[in-house]
Amino acid sequence: MNKEMTLSQACAQIESGMTIGIGGWGPRRKPMALVRELVRSDVRDLTVVAYGGPEVGMLCAAGKVKKLVFGFVTMDAIPLEPFYRKAREAGELELMELDEGMLEWGLRAAGMRLPYLPTRCGLASDVLAKCPALKTVASPYDDGEVLLAMPALTLDVALLHVNDADRWGNTLITGRDAYFDHLFARAAECTLVSCERLTDKFALSAEEARANLFERYLVSGVVHAPGGAHPTLNNPDYGWDLAHMKAYVAAAAEEGGWAAYRARHIDGGEAAYRAQNGLPTRLAELSHPIF
Repeated sequence: MNKEMTLSQACAQIESGMTIGIGGWGPRRKPMALVRELVRSDVRDLTVVAYGGPEVGMLCAAGKVKKLVFGFVTMDAIPLEPFYRKAREAGELELMELDEGMLEWGLRAAGMRLPYLPTRCGLASDVLAKCPALKTVASPYDDGEVLLAMPALTLDVALLHVNDADRWGNTLITGRDAYFDHLFARAAECTLVSCERLTDKFALSAEEARANLFERYLVSGVVHAPGGAHPTLNNPDYGWDLAHMKAYVAAAAEEGGWAAYRARHIDGGEAAYRAQNGLPTRLAELSHPIF
């Protein structure tokens, strides 16, 4: 029942050509330690499904992404993720750009093992023109309404970061917003979770158990990674590292900027990354943005 893994053991579950979903939302509670380990790997030609933030940009800059299925790619205070932008403008990506609700519906369909779910999201917009593979379906009832048939977004692997976990694969998301991480877990054949705190086995009260949003049988591996969402925020544990994110964004405008950022912050391994960024001590200093 012990599902604890190292970062390298977890990312060894991911193979070239897979479809991976990445939880969180923009620059919020992204599994960045897992993403950095994936950047270090030889994996390529991934289909990435995400409400994207810097994890998408890093994977694009590293040449890992073949196709991107997404509702947006943003860093909030910095509106457009720069390395994603460079990859898109260079025509390096196959894209399926969706309304945010369509992405949610695709994950729900996959989790329910349905081929699609009908929705009004995306109708009367350019989504159908830009994604010709999408189909519509007519209601079989008297209303006859024509709806968009959002196909299931079935994932080979989901990568998530949570506040707390135990070695059995139980998880707790205690921040103000769970985003759609539970849907990513249910849409995936394999879910890999990094966490701030790891215990042997939870003993939860009924109130505490409310933060356990998906079942442990869905979790294949748990990685203890304190600060593992850095530089994105992870409520209530720490805010975002805006100074780090600004330096990352600035690198996109420099000749050889990605190579320099990668050499400094990624290639040396996670222990070096933590030391360079003053983790875990600096986490307490990071401010929480108010939206």
